Amino acid sequence: MAAEEISGQADAAGLAALISRASEENSGKKRGLPPVDRWNPPFCGDIDMEIRADGTWFYMGTPIGRPALVRLFSTILRKDDDQKTYLVTPVEKVGIRVVDAPFIAVEMNVSEREGQQVLTFRTNVGDVVEAGAEHLLRFAIAGGNAELKPYLHVRGRLEALVSRAVMYELTALGETLEVEGQAMFAIRSAGAVFPVMPADELDALSR
Repeated sequence: MAAEEISGQADAAGLAALISRASEENSGKKRGLPPVDRWNPPFCGDIDMEIRADGTWFYMGTPIGRPALVRLFSTILRKDDDQKTYLVTPVEKVGIRVVDAPFIAVEMNVSEREGQQVLTFRTNVGDVVEAGAEHLLRFAIAGGNAELKPYLHVRGRLEALVSRAVMYELTALGETLEVEGQAMFAIRSAGAVFPVMPADELDALSR
């Protein structure tokens, strides 16, 4: 038997054990998430798992095609002080790769509460998150084409990249507001104001 095959079998067995422990932590939990931030297990090394920029999860170079399995893994995901992302159970912590953000915000709902606009997002793994003081929106400009990339805080240090389609819906709600004495193109949600960019920069982009 080739060494690569033995290694692959060992990786598969380790992953199966991880899935089993994650399932145990999630069994019977209809609401809430495992308390991964309170667990302090030993680091057991990195595994060949990656979350691509489009939110697709890969294991050993192959897409994980079972949405239920991806959702299960997403509940034990944690980003630590070292800015690395891990899958965490009470007995182990394993490192994975994340190309951009671990989640994608794929849907947005606009509502009103007490006269204020409220933006609620759904992620590709089923999280429902209301943007506001506890779940901030931030905006980055990336790449040579100065692409606008909004991110939504989901939990812990984990964020969702707002999908391009939802980003267009989001920016359509923008308005010019004064933020710390400067005119900013900004988004409101649940009483919070999230600056996107200086208003004069937006004017320049529009020309």
